[in-house]
Amino acid sequence: MKYAALTGISPSVIAELKSGKARTLELNSAHNIITLTETAPGECIFMTSVNEEDLSPGDPGIMVDLLALSIGMRRLEVANSYFYEERERMSARIKVQFRGVTLARDVEGRNWGDPTKVEIVRSACYRAG
Repeated sequence: MKYAALTGISPSVIAELKSGKARTLELNSAHNIITLTETAPGECIFMTSVNEEDLSPGDPGIMVDLLALSIGMRRLEVANSYFYEERERMSARIKVQFRGVTLARDVEGRNWGDPTKVEIVRSACYRAG
């Protein structure tokens, strides 16, 4: 089975998620937002600190349960005495909870605009929780 893959996640965030507590993250990377457009709460997601372009079979990561998902635009306004500037930035807020440690077995979706998906190595040992 293929799972959505969020890449380039900070190792400190992954370490904090391993403690087992649910956490809310804000993601701004375009490739991660594209991947999240094809996911829904209740699904499992693969997360890794490896960058998208470097992700390959055998790379480590964690599986998390997606508890909540919100994708939206945020307006930023900058003003000074000479000009007024408006910017919009798309971001995704997700609430996730650690499920287990795993490895990527196969990677797909390397083209721009395609969601990144991985097939994982099934764990022989499960975390009680």
